[in-house]
Order: sequence, then C-alpha cells, then structure tokens
Amino acid sequence: MFFFGDPNKKNLKKIQPIVDEINELESRFEKFSDQKLKEQTKKFQQEIKEQTKTLNDILPKAFAVVREAAKRTIKQRHFDVQLLGGIVLHQGKITEMKTGEGKTLVATLPAYLNALEGKGIHIITVNDYLTQRDSLWMGKIFDFLGLTVGCIQHEKAFKFQLIDSNQIDLIPVSRKEAYNCDILYGTNNEFGFDYLKDNMVYNLNQMSQRALHYAIIDEMDSILIDEARTPLIISAPAEESAEQYQQFAQLVCRLKENEDYNVDEKMKAATLTEEGISKMEKWLGMQNIYTEGGLNLVHHLEEALKAETLFKCDRDYIIKEGEIIIVDEFTGRLMPGRRYSGGLHQAIEAKEGVQVQKESITLATVTFQNYFRLYKKLSGMTGTAVTSAEEFSKVYNLDVVVIPTNKLMNRKDLPDKIYKTENGKFKAIIEKIKELNQTGQPVLIGTISIKKNELFGKILDQSGVPYEILNAKNHWKEAEIIAQAGKKGAVTIATNMAGRGVDIILGGKKTDEISEEEHQKIHNETLSLGGLFVIGSERHEARRIDNQLRGRSGRQGDSGCSQFFVSMEDDLMRIFGSDKMKELMDRLGLPDDMPIENKMISHSIEAAQNKIEGYNFDVRKHLLEYDDVMNKHRETIYKKRREILNLPENSKQIILEMIEKEIEQVVSFHTSLEDEKQWNLEEIYEVISTIFHVSKEVRIKLEDIEREAGNKVQDIFARTKIIQYLINLSRQAYDELEKKINSIDINDTEDDFIKNNPMREIEKGIVLRSIDNLWIEHLEAIDYLKTGIGLRGYGQRDPLVEFKKEAYRMFNELINTIEKQIVYSIYKIELVTEIAPSVIQKSNIKLNVPEQENLSISSKKINRNDLCPCGSGKKYKKCCGK
Repeated sequence: MFFFGDPNKKNLKKIQPIVDEINELESRFEKFSDQKLKEQTKKFQQEIKEQTKTLNDILPKAFAVVREAAKRTIKQRHFDVQLLGGIVLHQGKITEMKTGEGKTLVATLPAYLNALEGKGIHIITVNDYLTQRDSLWMGKIFDFLGLTVGCIQHEKAFKFQLIDSNQIDLIPVSRKEAYNCDILYGTNNEFGFDYLKDNMVYNLNQMSQRALHYAIIDEMDSILIDEARTPLIISAPAEESAEQYQQFAQLVCRLKENEDYNVDEKMKAATLTEEGISKMEKWLGMQNIYTEGGLNLVHHLEEALKAETLFKCDRDYIIKEGEIIIVDEFTGRLMPGRRYSGGLHQAIEAKEGVQVQKESITLATVTFQNYFRLYKKLSGMTGTAVTSAEEFSKVYNLDVVVIPTNKLMNRKDLPDKIYKTENGKFKAIIEKIKELNQTGQPVLIGTISIKKNELFGKILDQSGVPYEILNAKNHWKEAEIIAQAGKKGAVTIATNMAGRGVDIILGGKKTDEISEEEHQKIHNETLSLGGLFVIGSERHEARRIDNQLRGRSGRQGDSGCSQFFVSMEDDLMRIFGSDKMKELMDRLGLPDDMPIENKMISHSIEAAQNKIEGYNFDVRKHLLEYDDVMNKHRETIYKKRREILNLPENSKQIILEMIEKEIEQVVSFHTSLEDEKQWNLEEIYEVISTIFHVSKEVRIKLEDIEREAGNKVQDIFARTKIIQYLINLSRQAYDELEKKINSIDINDTEDDFIKNNPMREIEKGIVLRSIDNLWIEHLEAIDYLKTGIGLRGYGQRDPLVEFKKEAYRMFNELINTIEKQIVYSIYKIELVTEIAPSVIQKSNIKLNVPEQENLSISSKKINRNDLCPCGSGKKYKKCCGK
C-alpha cells in the first residue's frame, strides 16, 4: 500500500509529456529526406560540443529521429511504451518490460542520444548470439544515422559494415577499434575481462577500453544478481597437485552421510563428523590430520567432500570432451572457460575421473557488482526486476520503473497443481502435454536442470509425442528452437535459459517459403487454439525465474496460459517447505497423481522463495562488503599503473622520490636523537650499499659529518646533513646509470620515445613488474585472510571490521614493499645485450605478466638461495632473481 500514491505511476506521469512531444515531432521528421535525417546527428553533436544544449534538451528530437530511422531501415516503429522505456533508461534507471515488448529496440533510443557525446556506449547482452544478432539488427539504425557500431565476442571483435542496400556484415577488427565505435555490443564477461586485461598491459597501445561512460544492460537481473556472486578471475597455472585430489576423491566416496559427514542443503555446506575425521586419519595413516597434514591437506579434504556431496553432474556441470564445464544455475547455459575457485574444480575433475588441471594463481579479479559501478552512468532492462528492487537500490543505487505493456496482457496464470510425489507429478505433466498436443496448442515445458530436462525427453519418447529439447548441451540451437516453439503442435522442453532475448511467435517464425498472408493465417489459427501453454515442472528458488518462464507466453497481447506443477518431493518443498503438509497428504491417503490446490501450500511455496531470496541477497551483500575493501585496493593499484603508462616521462621523478624516502627511513632508523651511542653509521653504509654502489670514502664521510655535529643540539642537523649527502650521491649514481643506458644506440624501433629515452622504458618496466608481482601475492594473501577471518566471530569480534583492519594493514605493507622493491632493483639493472625495443615490447606477455629477458640483477654474485639484498626478506630466487 502506498500512502502518497504509487511512485511508479508518478514517474510515468512525469515523463508522459516528453512522449507527447516526440509524437508531435513524428510528422515533421517523416517529411525529411534520408540525407537530411542523417544530418541531424552532426547537428546534435555540434550543439553538445559547443554546450549550447544538453542531452535532455535534445532528447525529444533525438528520439523522434531514431524512431524515423527505425521505420526506414528495419521497418519497425517505436511504440509509446518503448519511448517511455527509453526515457527511463536515459535517466539511469531500470525498466521492467514484459517479454515481447521490444526491449532490444528500446535500447537504441538512449544509446543514440548518449552516443552524441562521443564517449562510447556499451550495450551488454547475456550471450554471444544476442551480441551478434543485435549489432547486425540494430546496427542498421545507428549506421543510417552516421554512428559506428562494434561487437565483441570471445577473442574476436567486429565492426558493422553496410556493403550495399541489401547486404550488411560484421568485419573483423582489433579490440581497440571495436571499443572506439560509438555503440558497442558485447557480453558482461567480455567487458569485465577486458577491464582486467587493460590493467595488466605494459604499453598504452595494448589497452582496449576507453573511460567507462554509459552502459545499458539487457536482462539486468541475470547479470547483476544471478551472476553477482561469481567474480571474474584471470589466472595462470601454479604447481601440480593432481595426486592429492585423486587420493581424496577415492577416499571421501567411502564415507557415509549422517555417520561420517552431514550435508546442510539450505546452507549448501558439507561438514565431517568426528567419526568421519577419525576414518580419514586412519586411511591416511595419521594421528591428527590438522597438525600432521596442515591446512593444505585439510583444504583438499574439504573440497573433495564438497565435490562429492554438493555438486552433481548434469545439474551443476557437464562432462564434455574430457572437461568439466560449469552450468549456470540460473540460466542453464554452459560457462566454458570458467572454473570453480579454491581447488573445487580440481576436486570435481578427480571425482569424475577426468584429467585434473593444474591449480592456478590469481593475477586479477573483479566482481560484476564492482565492475559495473565503475560506469559514470548505468541503466538496464529486464522483464523481472520488481522482486529484486531492494537489491538494485541498495547495491547499485538504481530505481526500478515498471513500463505498461503495449497491449493488454491476455495470459491466464493458473494456480499451481500440487502432488504428493514427484512420480505422480511427472505423470500428470505428461498427460497434460498429450492433451494439449492433440488439440495442436504449442507447449513449452520449463525444467530447472539438464537431468530433469532429459528425463522428460525420455518419457515423451515412450509416449510417442514429438518434441524439441533445449539445454546447455545443444545451446547453439537455442535461437532456432525457441523461435519455432510457438508453432502449431510444437512441444519444447527447455531449461531455465528458455531462450531469453528471443521472441516466441505464435505460428512459428516466418520463413522465406511462406508469404506474409499465409504466416498471419497460421498465427491466427494458433491464437485460436489458446496460444502458448507454459508448464513449469517445478518452482525455482527465485520468483524472478518463475516469472521469466511465465513471460514466454502472452507476447504483445497474444492469448496464452501458464501453470506450475509442484510435488512435495521437489527440492524447494523438501528443503524449505512444510513437513506438516506432507504429513497431512499422507494421512488423507491421497493418490500420488491426485493434485490439490491449497492456499496454505501455495503460501508455503511463496514463503520459501522469499526466504531463499532474502538469504541469497544477504550472501551477495556480505560478499560485496568484503569485495568493497578489495575494490579500494584495486583502484589504487590500477591508478598507480595508469600514472606510469600515461606519463612515462614522469617515471624518473617518481622513482627518485621513492629512493629519497627509503634513504630517509634508513638514516632515521639508525640515528636515534635520544642517544648518540645508538647511531649505527656502519649499518647505514651497508644498507645504502645494497641500494647503489658506494665507495669506502663514503663511510669516512659519514663519520666526519657526525664528528662535526659535536653535541646533541646538533644531532638533528647531522642527521639531515647525512640524508642530504646520501640523496645527492643517489642522484649522481642515477644520472650515471641513465647516461650509460641512453648512450646505447637503438635503431630497430619506430617509437621515438623508446629510441630517445630507453631509461624511461626500463623504469616503467621495473615499476610495473614490481606492482604486478606483489599485487598477485597480495590477492592470494587477502584470499587466505577472507577464508579464516570468520573464526574471529567466536571471539566476539565482528569479522568484517577485523577484515577491514587487517586488509588496511596489509595494503600499507604492499605499497611499502612495492616501493622498496623498486628502490633496491633500479640501480642493479644491466644490459644483457642491446636494449632492443623488440625485447622491450615483448616484455608483457604471457597473460600480460612481464618476462624478464631485458633486465637482470648485477652487483655482487649472489647465491639463489640467499636472502635477497633488496630487503624483502625473501630468498633471492623468489624475489629479484625471478
């Protein structure tokens, strides 16, 4: 109940006058020739550039121009509700528009308007098929109006090109060229990974993205909520550890549930009992696995138990060509290239008997939550946003506006049919499918897993009902199968992906073989049969997913029907439902295949879904609170990298300041103002010697400076004089090193900066190498901290507060260590051969981690197992001698 009126209606009422203004302009722009219409873009761009008008001033005309261009290029006219949606998107909000309302076309309006600023617009889709389809389809509009359109896919980039009036194509281009387009289509993964890769490069020319200006996200709930818990990670192989994973996979399968371990399906956790731990210790020949095996062995055991008990084949993952490929639990799509972290993926590989891949070290990581919050402006579209409005508001500061449908919704959402057993439910669904199929009414059956998907296929085979099956194993046919799911007599079984982004047209998609009139006749016939009947084979834990499935029917005012079939043995009901309901059904002696429609059970289902949604929101919020800490670290480190990349000529001053800071710290530490006897000039001399070469005369000079001071009053002046003396020496040594390096003649480069300033390029390489190597270690350390910090809750301390304190301390240590490594490395470079630019330019690659052929440590000969002279406390072979 709203005491002050429905805020959604208020929003729509406020922007309705803008829609009216756009409609008034339609007749004016209809009279423009193609050329004159195209010229409006340059006119708008000039007004923005000269700041005579703002985007809001131009909006009505710009939207009217896009509408007219769409009519002329793709023969579609934006409805008034689509104009409403476009205005809401421009305002940086989320539009909830039902399936079939034309969200793809809506995005062209704010995309065109905001592209006039020339800063690049990103339109994010959920898969590569939609990326390619939308860039080709909507690209006609943008190209007609003089804007460039790009498309990025995995390791590929394209640019829209109009070959002639009847032919269009996507031509391959570089990643950078695609990002320079006015409008760029791509998936959330591609944009996120490109952001990480851009912050790992060693040359500005290798960066792809421009500043993150404005993003429009299609299927926003799928990207910002369903995938928010899975961070993007770029990693590299680490040590081989297959044996332990295989050993534990063989042992945990011998354990018994409720005796050796307990599984909590609500929390998705599996824990060993005392009996289970004793068995494992006996099999491993240990007295105490925690003290003898250490945390590493315990970690292997925990991951193996998780893999065995919580992760199921054909539900959470599939096995394809000897690889474990994750299945997205919300969309049902395969996620090739993605791996579970923390050793879980290796544990699953060992369980399934496929090759165990090497563990990996994290080189860079970011969550979608924090990546998309980097955009100056963000908006999105989906058919199901209201149920997650609180999360969008709290996490992304985005409001949800519900846009009314263009035509009145004509779908009947029937009450759930509830059965005692799963077998009884399956029988009822099959009977319903047969009944509908005999009349010719098209049916779409939604399942929550591949296993259930294929089970329905087998049952329908036995029943003799022809069908199409769609799941992650044949996802390449997704668009084709879903496009024909509205055909007369069609029976389609689909997992939760249900072809998001592809319209189900009653009568099937029009082909070239039939005329427009024939297609309309088939459409009307299918409409008369009742339209598409959607059957949900069980309730999903998120209401949004159920609503998405229902939304496949009733497109643009078409008739349709939806109904869910639920059993008390479904996961949702078994884990979160009421045990009393099951007992009541047993006492009443209801047959397995007799349905009941009970408000209490329906309420129980909704309560369970609400409970899970709340729990998942809390989990995502909890993860975000921790990742926000890491995000500040990430932003600081990436900012430091960009400073060096953008202004390499400043690298000398940056390094000299680090050297001076280190000299000041060394001298201050060994010159106590409280007690002259604690002055240790020998230690100062030795430490400075490890930074740059100093002669023995310097040691004598230090004593002279101390002697000249004479008394305690002069101590502070003596310290200052020593610091200044050593700083001057460091500058002289640096100038000599620079002179030596710059004297080398480099001819095999076209880069004048490198040719004239090889020392700057080496400085840049050392700074970036130090930042990257130590950042990788910091990521690993933070990961360990995050894993163990929860234990502090037992000591009545807030784990998040403790995490923030520890992370702050660790980050300060990271910055200090980076500076130390740079200071203790810079004077020790020597040329292995000539500093060939070809070598310098190669020094960034294997996942953008620099190779070190062009740099080596030279001073005195050091044993690789000795402590590193840079003062890091690590062995030389693991530090500067890498």
